[in-house]
Amino acid sequence: MKKLSMVDKGFLLAENREMPMHVGGVSLFTLPEGVDEQEFLHNLAHTIRNTDALLPPFGDRLKLGRAGLMGNAQWEPDPALDMEYHVRHSALPKPGRYRELFTLVSRLHGTLLERSRPLWEMHLIEGLQNRQFAVYTKTHHAAVDGARSVHISRSMLSSDPNYVLENSPLSLESWHRYKEALLAGQQGLPTEEELRNVADMLKSTFDSSANLYRALKGFTKAWAGRGGDLTLPHLRVPGSVLNSRVDGARRFVAQSWPFARIHRLGKAYGGTFNDAVLGMCAGALRTYLINHAELPDQGLKAMVPVSLRQKGDVDSGNAVAAISADLSTHIADPAERIRAIMASVQAGKAFYQGMSPKEVELVSMLMQSPSALFMPLGLTPRLPPYNVAISNVPGIRETMYWNGARMDGSYPLSIVTDGMAMNITLVTYGENVDFGIIACRRSLPQVQRLIDYMEEALCDLEVAAGFNDAANEGKSKPRRKAAARKKSVAKKKVTKAKTTTEA
Repeated sequence: MKKLSMVDKGFLLAENREMPMHVGGVSLFTLPEGVDEQEFLHNLAHTIRNTDALLPPFGDRLKLGRAGLMGNAQWEPDPALDMEYHVRHSALPKPGRYRELFTLVSRLHGTLLERSRPLWEMHLIEGLQNRQFAVYTKTHHAAVDGARSVHISRSMLSSDPNYVLENSPLSLESWHRYKEALLAGQQGLPTEEELRNVADMLKSTFDSSANLYRALKGFTKAWAGRGGDLTLPHLRVPGSVLNSRVDGARRFVAQSWPFARIHRLGKAYGGTFNDAVLGMCAGALRTYLINHAELPDQGLKAMVPVSLRQKGDVDSGNAVAAISADLSTHIADPAERIRAIMASVQAGKAFYQGMSPKEVELVSMLMQSPSALFMPLGLTPRLPPYNVAISNVPGIRETMYWNGARMDGSYPLSIVTDGMAMNITLVTYGENVDFGIIACRRSLPQVQRLIDYMEEALCDLEVAAGFNDAANEGKSKPRRKAAARKKSVAKKKVTKAKTTTEA
């Protein structure tokens, strides 16, 4: 039996009916030529369910001692595992649109996982147009983080359209075969550079006492107003509609953009792909808040998760900390705004520089400790640690297939909490970047428009960088999945991103 870490327990302690603490994703597939949809999905479901030895945590349930989560908590095998309960086959009324799909996914993502069972579900969803089907999965964040989720998804896919996985993709046998292929260099494991997320992979160069002393010194300077560009949780975080209380209802929207387009933009400003993503999100959030008369005088602060996973580690459940990035949404000029964002991210990197992953985890937990006190007291909306979460999970950089069905996109869904009513997560897949935005339905109306605002922000940054093709039809478009509409923005015509619609 595997013990839960403090991070794992934290997700379980924070969970309630209004704040489910599971992460998930929606993957879109195109059926192989000539197959019957219902028969194909029935066979997939049968293969998934047909195994005796499941990869942890899929066969494990939560075991608590007398002290509950405050004491010894472990994962133990579920003696009454019911795979029919965990793997479900659903259908949309034909012809199913993305709107109906996201309505279903929003409802599924807003419900709690049953704690007496293993904490995961998988839904195979038929009925989409153009011979597509969808797979929605959710797993408790106490059991997995984003990087491990990508590895689990990768283990069930193949770059060979003719390859058929005969074992359950959730079986130990499939997982061991996947890890052996990684060691042999046969699978497209993300490079070390890709695994760095927004901050670089952190290496230990000093002893813990020196690192922790330096962190405490930097922490004190920041709170005294002498931290330069460094931002920390709860420090100068403005109040906004993003930081209201939430209920259990969710709204989900998704869209894809070309990876090369966003990467080119980051390089144009002397930054990274992640800097461009933050600039794109910052511009969209600024427009959203202006249109709702809610733009604060100070810049929004974003929680940006940092991967602490060592190279080659695919088994750890959670290996993550976070930095605070100033999105500088109070700055009107897009070029000036992204430079301020880059300075903030660099300061966050410098704060953690030289620490080992364990040291980063410890310092990050200490900085988050006020939130652990504010949340049960209901003070988080008034004293939020951040305004929004923006997370980049490195994904798969080639076209993949599941028993011959081509995967067309993979859109992540994360967590919404009191005081942080929106979460933006993105995954790289093939030549695209797939964004998933999840928000509280009651607190944040018209979240689907954020997709349009992200395209506008991207165009504005391209124009400011001097790209001549920024507004050209067809040259800088996200992948289309719904009807388009055009709109004049800031006295210049820009063709907007075509939204996949709201849930």
